Amino acid sequence: MARKKVTVVGAGNVGATTAQRIHGLGYADVVLVDVVEDLPQGKGLDMLESGPVLGSDAQIAGSNGYEATAGSDLAIVTAGIARRPGMSRDDLLLTNMKIIGDVTRSVVEHSPDCVLMVVTNPLDAMVQHAYEVSGFPRHQVFGMAGVLDTARFRTFIALELDVSVEDIQAVVLGSHGDDMVPLVRYTSVGGIPLTELLPDEKIEQLVQRTRQGGGEIVQLLKAGSAYYAPSAAVCQMAEAVLLDKKRILPCSVYLDGEYGIQGLYVGVPVKLGANGIEEIVQVDLTQAEKDALNLSANNVKELLEVMKNAA
Repeated sequence: MARKKVTVVGAGNVGATTAQRIHGLGYADVVLVDVVEDLPQGKGLDMLESGPVLGSDAQIAGSNGYEATAGSDLAIVTAGIARRPGMSRDDLLLTNMKIIGDVTRSVVEHSPDCVLMVVTNPLDAMVQHAYEVSGFPRHQVFGMAGVLDTARFRTFIALELDVSVEDIQAVVLGSHGDDMVPLVRYTSVGGIPLTELLPDEKIEQLVQRTRQGGGEIVQLLKAGSAYYAPSAAVCQMAEAVLLDKKRILPCSVYLDGEYGIQGLYVGVPVKLGANGIEEIVQVDLTQAEKDALNLSANNVKELLEVMKNAA
């Protein structure tokens, strides 16, 4: 059986580590694209040479253009700039909006049937822009955030309880940022509700740490942001698509009335398979959870307004 083909746009830390993880799995060929001359070619060759050690026969190559990406089954977009000192949130938004628009047009031109996953921040606004530029149906375009946020929440719970991360089930809704919504009621450890194992004030501390998880790492690194956990989250989602695993995972998806939200990309649980978003899973929310999700959605809406006014 022919291997699947994956394009990863952006050869920075998140993109390169994602490409490395997917190549190492061995069942998909990878094209790593970046505008910096020779950078993706060098990183791609380095990864290719790890194949004999890892036991991966998959091909990986770097490119500064998109011709080599033609016919991709999955395109993962990590390209964009990170926020730098003195740069406002709007500066980041508008710069990355232009990058995402250009990248999406190039990807779609060469792979009109691909599934498109966006990783660039501010995530929900960027994936909405990619959806609008691509002209794709909504099931083909989604964003990575909830898997990472959920992984962080599970990590902090495991550390607090001194248990295996494998036994922790959790879900985080909403936009990727300080107003994400970890659903404590649906969080369990070995099937036992988290609320049975920890007092409310300790759970609230873990929720807050999850919301600020990316910022905590930025602060520690001084320069740069997280990429090991984000790339692992991207890889889990990529596997769900490439192997048609039909995983139930939180993703940023276009809501058309689901959860009472209309015409916006927001993180909710979905069934993820070969066709992309195969189902949006709707769970019952309390009024407080609905309010938190609506607040999260409104913050995405504000970013879209800024983008619309700048266009």
